[in-house]
Amino acid sequence: MLHKIVRTLALSLSILSLAPTAHAAAEACRGRDLMAALPAADLAAMQARVADVPFAKGLFWQAQKGDARIILIGTYHFADQRHQRTLARFSPDIAKAAVLLVEAGPAEEAALAKALRGDPTLMADPDGPPLSQRLGPADWSRLSAAMTARGVPPSTTDHLRPWYLATMLGLSPCMLRQTATNKGETDGLDHQLIALARKAGTPVRAIEPWDTLFSVFAGMAPEEELDMLRAALPQAEMADDYATTLTEAYFSGNVWQLWEFGRTDAYANSGLTRAEVDKMTELSRRQLMDRRNHAWLVPLTAAAEKAAHQGKAVVAGFGALHLPGEAGLLNLLQADGWTITPLKTTAS
Repeated sequence: MLHKIVRTLALSLSILSLAPTAHAAAEACRGRDLMAALPAADLAAMQARVADVPFAKGLFWQAQKGDARIILIGTYHFADQRHQRTLARFSPDIAKAAVLLVEAGPAEEAALAKALRGDPTLMADPDGPPLSQRLGPADWSRLSAAMTARGVPPSTTDHLRPWYLATMLGLSPCMLRQTATNKGETDGLDHQLIALARKAGTPVRAIEPWDTLFSVFAGMAPEEELDMLRAALPQAEMADDYATTLTEAYFSGNVWQLWEFGRTDAYANSGLTRAEVDKMTELSRRQLMDRRNHAWLVPLTAAAEKAAHQGKAVVAGFGALHLPGEAGLLNLLQADGWTITPLKTTAS
């Protein structure tokens, strides 16, 4: 169970942890594309929200300022054979880069595992009121059933922290079974980029500390955590469908639609009011992405400027949702004087 928890925690920093599974079992876990089935009015409203978002579409970008150059790869944290095209495209860049920057490298994942072994209260609250008392009967019934399907009994679920449960609900039972079958190994794009860099002798460095996850959620009020959990319940019951939906949006490059689809679906299925959904969506965006993007800007640009003195670029692979938006990395870099250009999916 520990490797499953560590794996989920390590991945949950990205919204794309809703997407899913080892290629060997892709068909077994595959669901419906819910975005394709949206009513026309909902689709139009979602597209209108996306229309004015900076850098809303695209996975691969270059930022340049003088001699400093950053190649940015928007990643997807689970396996798919289509990653091979990305690896082939950027393998030469990684081999020549001064450093590969990622959200969490092997050292950070090892530190997280050690911390969880030493302090179970990081993800569980043994002293607070159980969730079965904090949630209403209907929500508790849905949550306990969903977590039982993911191999966690109600007696354990009752004491886990709501933010952790909300992240785990995005993972389908099918995906978790395949992860267990693979003994916890993963071949999502982030890990494949890391493997490629290590093989080429390119240094790999994390852009943030291993314990970032806990600080991300530390400032949330108890009721906000519960709302986050309630908003995640619909996806738990159709996790394979969510996985397919977000996977297809990712590979089509419709990055910000990933985010706005979650809002659209929550309007219809979460049981929260539209105002509550909007509040939770904005809170999640600030906590999971905006704050971290601002924190990443200085080390990212400093690494590029240092590399420029060696006549090299840096490659950065982060969850794709960190790239677009007013507080996305691309817009922050542009505001800092960097010239942003999209990169082709094949080398020219």
